[in-house]
Amino acid sequence: MNNNQKDRFQTAWKQLTRFFQNEKTQKNARVTYQVIWNLTLILIIVGVLGFSFAGGVGAGYFAALVNNEPVRSKDDLKKDIYNYEETSEVYFADNVYLGKLKSDLEREEVSIDEVSEHLKNAVIATEDEYFYEHDGVVPKAILRAVYQEFTNASVQSGGSTLTQQLIKNQVLTNEVSFDRKAKEILLALRVEKFFEKEEILETYLNVSTLGRNSSGRNIAGVESAAEGIFGVKAKDLTLPQSAFIAGLPQSPFGYTPYTQQGKLKDNQEPGINRMKTVLKRMHSNGYITKEQYDKAIAYDITKDFIGKKALPSEKYPWLTYEIEKRSIEILSVSLAKEDGYEEKDLKNDDLKNQYLELADRKLRQNGYKIYTTVNKKIYDKMQEVTKNYPNFGYDKAGEPVEAGAILIENKTGKIISFVGGRDFKREQTNHATASLRSNGSTMKPLLVYGPGIELGKISPGSVSANVPISIPAGSMWHPGNYGGGSYTGVTTAREALKNSYNIPAALFYMKIINQRPASYLEKMGFTTVTKEDYSHPSMSLGAMSKGVTVEENVNAFGTFANSGEFIDAYMIDKIVSKDGEVIYEHKVKPVEVFSPQTAYLTLDMMRDVVNSGTAASVRNRLAFSSDWAGKTGTSQNYWDAWFVATNPNVSFGTWLGYDTPKSLQGTYNGLEYNKRNIYYWADLINAAYKVDPKLIDPDKRFEMPGGIVSRSFCGVSGLLPSSACQKAGLVKSDLFIAKYAPSRADNSFIDGQYVSVGSKRYAALPQTPGEFTSGGFMLNPESFGDIGLKYVDDPGALIPGGKNGGNVVGTKATLNDNGKAPDALSITVSNNKISWGLHPEGDVVGYRVYNNGRKVASIKAGDNLVYTAGSGGSYYVTAVDIVGKESAPSQHVEVGAKKTSAKAEAKDISKDKDNKSKDSTKNKDNIANEKIDTEEKKPDSKEENVTAEKDKDKNNTDKEDTGKDTNIGKDTNIDKETDQNKDQNTDQNKDTDKAEEEEEE
Repeated sequence: MNNNQKDRFQTAWKQLTRFFQNEKTQKNARVTYQVIWNLTLILIIVGVLGFSFAGGVGAGYFAALVNNEPVRSKDDLKKDIYNYEETSEVYFADNVYLGKLKSDLEREEVSIDEVSEHLKNAVIATEDEYFYEHDGVVPKAILRAVYQEFTNASVQSGGSTLTQQLIKNQVLTNEVSFDRKAKEILLALRVEKFFEKEEILETYLNVSTLGRNSSGRNIAGVESAAEGIFGVKAKDLTLPQSAFIAGLPQSPFGYTPYTQQGKLKDNQEPGINRMKTVLKRMHSNGYITKEQYDKAIAYDITKDFIGKKALPSEKYPWLTYEIEKRSIEILSVSLAKEDGYEEKDLKNDDLKNQYLELADRKLRQNGYKIYTTVNKKIYDKMQEVTKNYPNFGYDKAGEPVEAGAILIENKTGKIISFVGGRDFKREQTNHATASLRSNGSTMKPLLVYGPGIELGKISPGSVSANVPISIPAGSMWHPGNYGGGSYTGVTTAREALKNSYNIPAALFYMKIINQRPASYLEKMGFTTVTKEDYSHPSMSLGAMSKGVTVEENVNAFGTFANSGEFIDAYMIDKIVSKDGEVIYEHKVKPVEVFSPQTAYLTLDMMRDVVNSGTAASVRNRLAFSSDWAGKTGTSQNYWDAWFVATNPNVSFGTWLGYDTPKSLQGTYNGLEYNKRNIYYWADLINAAYKVDPKLIDPDKRFEMPGGIVSRSFCGVSGLLPSSACQKAGLVKSDLFIAKYAPSRADNSFIDGQYVSVGSKRYAALPQTPGEFTSGGFMLNPESFGDIGLKYVDDPGALIPGGKNGGNVVGTKATLNDNGKAPDALSITVSNNKISWGLHPEGDVVGYRVYNNGRKVASIKAGDNLVYTAGSGGSYYVTAVDIVGKESAPSQHVEVGAKKTSAKAEAKDISKDKDNKSKDSTKNKDNIANEKIDTEEKKPDSKEENVTAEKDKDKNNTDKEDTGKDTNIGKDTNIDKETDQNKDQNTDQNKDTDKAEEEEEE
């Protein structure tokens, strides 16, 4: 600085000093300072007051928004946060996994320690990078929400933290508003206060919606996503797989690789691009290295997508729907009991439907584990057999023959397997558990023989008529046997069941119908027995008003295998909550139905059905030997074919029929309907045997309990055999419950004479020529009311002759004289044999043959109507009636050359022949008398001998049946079962009779 500058500076400084030292200046300065200071203070105060006011308004507004939100405790928040749907899982027997039940959203819960670290890091990096630092909210998110609310911005964002998203998904709605945002902030802060970060993250991973799986079902939760998209557990996810799943929450159905049909989308770019974004954020946040990032970015994630996976309801449709139905029924009862109701209260339809709906919802949301009794391998094999079985029969009116079958373990009631039908896509009805059909003759052991034995009215050796009968039942009911025949006069209960004779079953049933035998069906699990079923005689042959399911029918047969105890069949073993609590477990509750003695005798009779009766054809089809006892059945018009059998371990039954009832009758592949069903039964049980031989073929046999004895009895009365019965050859032997064994002797036989006309026998009259009578034993029908004679149309038909009839005839089986001599016969001759037909007049009992005017032979009407001429001459024949009136001669016929000898010689020869003819007739009578005398001298038969004779007869029968079965290609051993009732029912009985009276086999 030079001198001039210094001078100028000093001058200016002096002037400035003088200015500030000036009194006026100082006064003005003091005033200005005060003004500025005061203004500053005012601004500060105003600013503070304004900020305070704004904050107060904001706080007041926030408080107003959450005013109605309750202050939630930790337990309340925990209940809300963890209240998410989880799909219930189903298991076969032995904990073999079946799959998940169908639901709107499939979810499987997983704990945080079972989730891949890559997935946890990917979610945090993508959705909430400050997750481990904030307390539930991020301030900028709050300011953004405030700004968007007050500026009414067109775009309003939701919560930015995982905690807020959890609150939004589990507690609040998805509405975008400041009101919801305020509540979300409040609840997020409380959640962070009560729960650890790992708990919050675990819940978020389980609730997130993640698109669809390879079955096309909506999924939520990372475990369902890992399994449904990549086929792995969440803990085993790779880095690229984890990044892909972590990117899904932003747009679950936009990024998901699968369509609603479970097919892979054609364009996978959106999901892949989102995966790359996730990987980039993981790298930028330090969760993965550059090397890991580069490798993951280059990875082709599409090769990890699994192909379409069938749902359990697609692979096992009948089974899954059956499990659902039964589980819902079980849960409905459980829920009702929780609310204070009893099971009987659910008979109210409205209440029942209410709890069924609630149970259905809980089943699909609460993540139960349902354990069943069904053996997967046996079930699969049975479906395979059904698919490939070639002999069901013809389609009719566009409908195929349908099938139903079920296998039940006797001691537990476990349903081991079943067949619901042939094609679920065509027909969804479960023909094993839901279809109600007439059970035909499989009803007989359940309703007739079992209850009859239990009530002491029937034993295997009980005798019944087996001839045409008429039973009053509104209108007259005329049950018939197969083909309108198979009449044996009388038969035992054992023979009747073995051969499935309908008439004896109906007569036996009439003996007990007033003791309400239908109640036994209800004890054995029949749920469709109506009031009318208690009184209809045709129930004895399976004519139920509503019908019965295969399950109930087969289940009832297990009663006999369980020594008379009924054990209800079941499929749901237990139901466990997602917390591991067993909320239901099946308990066996036996119901006493029959005594062990009744059960065994019924089983023993049904053994004969399988060994030598209507089901004998099954023996050569089985791959194993077991102690089977069973019954075949056919309903009216051949609409239904049944075979049900039981052994000491299991009961198994099959049914064939059309959904719209049509006749099964007729051969298909050389097999009649009954054989087609029996062979199907055999193929199914053979398949089960290959899977579990010990279950299907037990080593033990049915054991006879105490209290059973073997007794001989008269085969036409069921009483102890008299000497006359023994002489008549009608003694049989069988098993009886000791207290019901026959105790009085038969005394209904008397010596007498009878005549034969064709195959029938009638009592001789005093005027009847002795040459046409035979000595025998007369049976008085009045002494045999117990075999059902009051319903018999023709008492004379009871003893029709043949090997089983001996030489016995009913005393009321008589011929009436028509009041005139018989008309002349017409005869023919050929090769020295003279023959004629049975006389058209019913009272003719014999014929006389004459040669050259002299009688040379007497021939009974029941013998062969042929005479062989021993010498030539002129012959004619006359007819003789029951009272001895003889017809005029028939035309004369010449046999051989005429004699040309002298008249006397001819006369002597004629006389000699006449004497010889008389001697011959006399000899025949003597021989007959000697035969009777010999039989009278025979000692009484012992029980052992009778038993041996019975066994011999049985073996012979077995041989015959086996012979019939040798040709599989021809259906010669037809199940002899049908109902031939042709009567029209009255209007009063029309509804029930339509399903009943023609229902038999």
